[in-house]
Amino acid sequence: MVQRQTISEVVSKKQRGERIVMLTAYDYPMAVLLDRAGVDIVLVGDSLANVALGLESTTQIGMEGMLHHAKAVVRGVDQAIVIADMPFEAYQVDRQNAVFHARRFLFEAGCQGIKVEWFSGCLEVVGDLRAASIPVMGHVGLTPQTATDMKVQGREEAQAKKILSQARALEAAGCFAVVLECIPQDLAHQVTESLNIPTIGIGAGPHCDGQVLVTNDMLGLNDRKVPKFVRQYGNLGQIIVETVRKYKDDVGQGLFPADSETFH
Repeated sequence: MVQRQTISEVVSKKQRGERIVMLTAYDYPMAVLLDRAGVDIVLVGDSLANVALGLESTTQIGMEGMLHHAKAVVRGVDQAIVIADMPFEAYQVDRQNAVFHARRFLFEAGCQGIKVEWFSGCLEVVGDLRAASIPVMGHVGLTPQTATDMKVQGREEAQAKKILSQARALEAAGCFAVVLECIPQDLAHQVTESLNIPTIGIGAGPHCDGQVLVTNDMLGLNDRKVPKFVRQYGNLGQIIVETVRKYKDDVGQGLFPADSETFH
């Protein structure tokens, strides 16, 4: 029987100098493939609002939607850790019930932990979650749930110091890792060197302890503009279009189904 990794095993990769690999999944088939490929962490990201549901903002996905997708992902994963994004409404709007909502991801969906983005009350929420023994991954830099301008953060000295301070505070509050999104590589390097917990970068350069991308961006499975920090390892979207066109042509010409594909 395949043994699932533990959070402590993944965290210890920082001390061993091994990079942590994280990718997003929103459904069972993709979760199966990512797990088979050997990623360390599968993130059920609230980016599914944009990527999978066609919504404008990550704040438009709520608890029931996130739980629905988290359950599907967990069913497809045997080895990797599954972490779910806490939706905006579950800890920034309904802060008093953040522990209740987080427990649903662990006990209903079967996730191993949750991720929260930095906001004004973040440390209090993380403190409550950790007091309830809920594993928490932090997130600083560009925080899409509250960002008014989707641009690189931390280029100015004051802002850079604030991001470094936030990351240190999340470690002190008990987070097991922190995502650094869209910050200059020198700042990401400084944050990584100053923390004992792993940093996982997205648009934060090569010096983080691990990397994460939105899988659909990496595979060319959407029609939105790909951010600068994304490397497209394939163009599966075009392959799917070409494959469906071939099917369409075969149906139109009466070539499908053939005799071998027909019951007698």
